[in-house]
Amino acid sequence: MLYVSYISKRFGTKTVADDISFQVENGKLLAVLGPSGCGKSTLLKIITGLITPDSGSIFLNCDDITDKPSEQRHISLMFQDYALFPHLNVVDNAAFGLRMHGLNKTQATQQALHALEEVGLMPLAQRSIEGLSGGEQQRLALARALAAEPALLLLDEAFSSLDSHLRRQLNQLTLTQIRKQNIPAILVTHSPTEALTMADNIMLLHQGKILQSGTTETVWQKPANAQAAKLLGLENVNEAYYLPQHAISIHPQPEPGYLACLVLESTDLPDRFNLIIRHPQYGNISLNLSPQSSSLIQALRHRHEIYVYVDENQVIHFNH
Repeated sequence: MLYVSYISKRFGTKTVADDISFQVENGKLLAVLGPSGCGKSTLLKIITGLITPDSGSIFLNCDDITDKPSEQRHISLMFQDYALFPHLNVVDNAAFGLRMHGLNKTQATQQALHALEEVGLMPLAQRSIEGLSGGEQQRLALARALAAEPALLLLDEAFSSLDSHLRRQLNQLTLTQIRKQNIPAILVTHSPTEALTMADNIMLLHQGKILQSGTTETVWQKPANAQAAKLLGLENVNEAYYLPQHAISIHPQPEPGYLACLVLESTDLPDRFNLIIRHPQYGNISLNLSPQSSSLIQALRHRHEIYVYVDENQVIHFNH
């Protein structure tokens, strides 16, 4: 288990970590979500020992690693750019970290081959990395990160350069390996979708502070404030409230309790039908209907006015 306790760090007048505390259990993944410059990557560098914190402590499996050299922390880090060596073939790339930690060539190759098998790259073991696709290179980077059986896996925007299909595949493969090796993992990402689909827990960062943290379900269903809701990519948010999609009911004809709303825009998208309406109380609202609502979509298509009911008990009001 990873336990980070009251970590703080300043560069000049800028605070990039302000009393940050959290823990990640074995076999679990924490997603750290936030805008550029909020301190996400700095936090990873502090955990790996590349940056020394001004205060606070870090424990990994009950071992205080706060002052340990980076190479003694037994942490693997995956980057967006793969960081592979072009002069080495696939298996030698996977074995590189093991060789650096003193394993002989035979032992390192054996462990590397096992890691390649886990990510489906065993048939490509002798191939040059120049012949690998982007997805294969990222699987190789994952194999190299896991070959040394690390105590902690850190993922710094590791999948952001992949297309959506490959990204989903690698997300699932990585999560499977985290569970299988029963190690804690941290994913730093700009993508709310990636965070919500991969993580057991989410931590939202803003200007070096924790805006909100908790289980993925809890944070998604009840963002703490407007900034948190926006970081999660939620729609229908302002400083006072968040209006979830499940709080809104619509009908093409007048119904008791429903208010007439002007349709400002309607768009057929590959995975949904989107409406933007003007509500007399909540202003402009974006509504998304799934393809399963085909009969309702057909009734709403090309209409200039629809009828909307908002369940006030489902609206998230932010405290100021």
